[in-house]
Amino acid sequence: MTVGFDIESLACQIREARGVAHKRDIDAVVARLGVGSRHAAVPVGDDCAAIPDGGGHLLFAIEGFLDGFVAADPYFAGYCGIMVNLSDIAAMGGRPLAVVDALWSQDAAGADPILAGLSDAAALYGVPVVGGHTNTRATSGNLAVAVLGRAGPHLLTSFDAAPGDDLVAAIDLRGRFREPHPYWDASTGSPGERLRDDLALLPGLAEDGLCRSAKDISMAGVVGTALMLLECSGVGGVIDLDAIPRPPGVPLDRWLTAFPSFGYLLSVRPDRTPSVLARFAERGIAAAGIGRLDASRVAWVRGGAGDEAVVWDFVAGPLIGCGQDRAGAAS
Repeated sequence: MTVGFDIESLACQIREARGVAHKRDIDAVVARLGVGSRHAAVPVGDDCAAIPDGGGHLLFAIEGFLDGFVAADPYFAGYCGIMVNLSDIAAMGGRPLAVVDALWSQDAAGADPILAGLSDAAALYGVPVVGGHTNTRATSGNLAVAVLGRAGPHLLTSFDAAPGDDLVAAIDLRGRFREPHPYWDASTGSPGERLRDDLALLPGLAEDGLCRSAKDISMAGVVGTALMLLECSGVGGVIDLDAIPRPPGVPLDRWLTAFPSFGYLLSVRPDRTPSVLARFAERGIAAAGIGRLDASRVAWVRGGAGDEAVVWDFVAGPLIGCGQDRAGAAS
């Protein structure tokens, strides 16, 4: 529980977390490229670029990894190259088709654990690596991985959360931290069939019309990811910190900046929330309503004693600059 925590300090910690700081950098890039409006042919701000294709959509996403992470845990960096990209595809209600990678290392020996992680994850999740770029004569190690997927006509997006929706968090708590990093690993060592079927929950929700908006929980953490979802949709809301699914014994302040290997935020109509929660529960995944969205365009967090603090006021200024016209008006 949040008893004993100062709610203003927690809100400040969320705003100043490294993962949120990285997301704030997106605003300048969006402005320089002249993209970001939800009315663009391919809106920017979702977990993937959703490209209309016949009666459905092609999904295209990429992840780049910090060089320090690649150096400290090269196997898991390679593994994450597959895992996090497939999470992005699932977050939009899609299924993966294929992956490509771009890898730099000082020599072949340095590349080997990264490639092992890529290979193992590709086999577990059942998605092929079909090509890429390799340089084993670089001055340092770096990794980027891209994925292609497909979704039907009904996407889960970052732009369709609406006032009155429940904000639902679904997180696989059957894992452990990869110390000393903030990565909650519920994937390595798990059966491939379970991992694949768990990801299939998201396109199932989209296809059955149970959910219209979702986002993969990123390095920004649960609340930081919620900020991006709220900004893109032009809404606000209050997040109940005590309602966020959390592993036993993990301090709240650490959990709020953790990156779970399976974690999603969903915007759900209240009459459909019980069905959504039941689907995750059937697969042993913790899910709960953690807040209610409103039209305020201000994001609050609430503690166990009922105390509240503003985390972000989108009227005052953007976080990532997506989901709005560049003049600053919410779309």
